[in-house]
Amino acid sequence: MNMNSVTILRIVLSAWTLVFAVYLIKDCIKHKEDFDGKHMVALAIIGAVTNFLDTLGIGSFATTQAGFKFTNSSPDETMPGTLNVGDTIPVVTEALLFFGLIDIDPITLIALLAAAVIGAVVGAGIVSKWPVKQVRIALGAALIFLAIVMAARLLGVGPFGAQGTATALTGVKLVIGVVINCLLGALMTIGVGLYAPCMALVGALGMNISAAFPIMMGSCAFLMPSAGIRFIREGKYDRKASIMLTIFGVIGVFIAYFIVKSLPLTILTWVIIAVMLFTSFTFFKDASKA
Repeated sequence: MNMNSVTILRIVLSAWTLVFAVYLIKDCIKHKEDFDGKHMVALAIIGAVTNFLDTLGIGSFATTQAGFKFTNSSPDETMPGTLNVGDTIPVVTEALLFFGLIDIDPITLIALLAAAVIGAVVGAGIVSKWPVKQVRIALGAALIFLAIVMAARLLGVGPFGAQGTATALTGVKLVIGVVINCLLGALMTIGVGLYAPCMALVGALGMNISAAFPIMMGSCAFLMPSAGIRFIREGKYDRKASIMLTIFGVIGVFIAYFIVKSLPLTILTWVIIAVMLFTSFTFFKDASKA
């Protein structure tokens, strides 16, 4: 991917994120009464830690859901919107850092990014109208799905066992990639993180697994402002939690990218999988009481 394409992507992404930020700031000022002092420390820690892990490739949605659930710092019914709104700017920061770092065909990247955005815009309009019981069931199912995919990734089975070398998709493979990434974009709006499934998709289509980083981070970076604006318009998100995720999430991204860079994540990821399964159980339990 040449530097001109990288520059154009960065400019377009930055401009679209600025539009999102204006929507977010205006809505938060309009509802400034939501910003009390409760759970501020917990939300700050959740934002920094989850986006630190996100930058290292683990993803932030599942860990944020677990953090919210264990600290009771954000309500279940607004969780999909809070995840998409609060993590937008940290994920955009990641994408701006990773664009151009790994070589990938620009047509493949742009097609997959556009597909994810379309899926997210459609999905956000649907999910924002769901009742709390349906949201809890969706989040519980999403966590189980992601736990399975993350375990497969650690074990190197299924698509994760593939050792592809391609940096581009063409023909039928490109069509398959576009369709599935569109679906993953829609699933993002119910709290299914895109990172692990996208990495599986890249491996299954015979691409170099490293190519998943600009695809998955770029997909999330472009779709999250789009979905986030829909959630903001519907008022279906936790404003205080979203702002704390935004501020401390960016700090977590910079720490991971510039200071830590890499960690032995195998044991930590198994622990996160166990936490995800337990959190899924709590969502299902709460849904049965709703």
